[in-house]
Amino acid sequence: MEMNFAGHKIDLAHPQVMGVVNVTPDSFSDGGRFNQLDTALAQAEKLVREGAAFIDIGGESTRPGAATVSVDEELDRVCPVVEAISQRLDVAISVDTSTPQVITESARLGAGLVNDVRALTKDGAMQAAADAGIPVCLMHMQGEPGTMQQAPHYDNVVSEVSRFLMDRVAVAKEAGIPAERIILDPGFGFGKNLEHNLVLLEALDQMHALGYPLLVGMSRKTMLGQITGRDVADRLPASLAVATIAAMKGAAIIRVHDVRETVDAVKVVSALKEATA
Repeated sequence: MEMNFAGHKIDLAHPQVMGVVNVTPDSFSDGGRFNQLDTALAQAEKLVREGAAFIDIGGESTRPGAATVSVDEELDRVCPVVEAISQRLDVAISVDTSTPQVITESARLGAGLVNDVRALTKDGAMQAAADAGIPVCLMHMQGEPGTMQQAPHYDNVVSEVSRFLMDRVAVAKEAGIPAERIILDPGFGFGKNLEHNLVLLEALDQMHALGYPLLVGMSRKTMLGQITGRDVADRLPASLAVATIAAMKGAAIIRVHDVRETVDAVKVVSALKEATA
């Protein structure tokens, strides 16, 4: 299916790669590396050259224990980068935000996707996204970033995550966001332990059957460190493994830090699927 991201029409029937540019000083993987306009733009250019269909701009770290960010600070971090990328690069821009003012201003400057870890539950966020008229990604998270990894519990993680996401879909539709502008994200690592994450990964094809494109983000995450014993900088092989599994199970967008390598892995999945269709 083709989706329109502020003029960038992308076929989500084939898995696409989203490159991450965190314009924060404290993100878990690359905090502080790209929080200046010139370094952020240079990184975005590199990721586009490597094959990213989307660039995801985040101005608020959502790692466990991250500091809160004021609205003005998030606007100051995110909006200049969105504007610069929109003017200079031919790529769909995703904004990783829960803040209504950032949603509105980013869309005005050329962003094509609202990627919200809080599934547009903040006051005013759902209406801001509806008014912006661009696609949204609704993610599941148990709790809030500061405390979400303190003993998360589910009776059935797949059914509970699916139920939450479909409830948010209903709210989004009621707010005026049509089904063809909705993407879902099970929220790997957000209020989930290793077992929860692995069960969700195994059940990704079930979630794909909900009828909405899936975005997944497992790149370099703690779950991979728990499995491999590797530090954040050494988790590329494990990140490629879960990206490949997710693509095989129907994920439409794979959100990663290592674009070039993931694009190659996804090409193999697409070739296999086409050859056996």
